[in-house]
Amino acid sequence: MTYFTTQGQAVSSMQEELVRDRIRTLHREAEEQRLAIGVLRLQRARRDAERATSRLHRALLRLG
Repeated sequence: MTYFTTQGQAVSSMQEELVRDRIRTLHREAEEQRLAIGVLRLQRARRDAERATSRLHRALLRLG
C-alpha cells in the first residue's frame, strides 16, 4: 500500500467512526426525548386525576 492509500483509509475510518458516534448520539437524544415526553404525560395525567378527585369530592359533599 502506498502512503496515500493508507492515509485515505485512515481518514475514511475516522469519518465512519464520527458518523457512528453521531448516530449513537441521535439515538440517545431520541430516547431522552421519549422519556421526557412520558414524564410530561404522567404529570398531566396525575393533575387530571387530582382534578377529577376534587370534582367527585365536591359532588359527594353536595349530595351528602
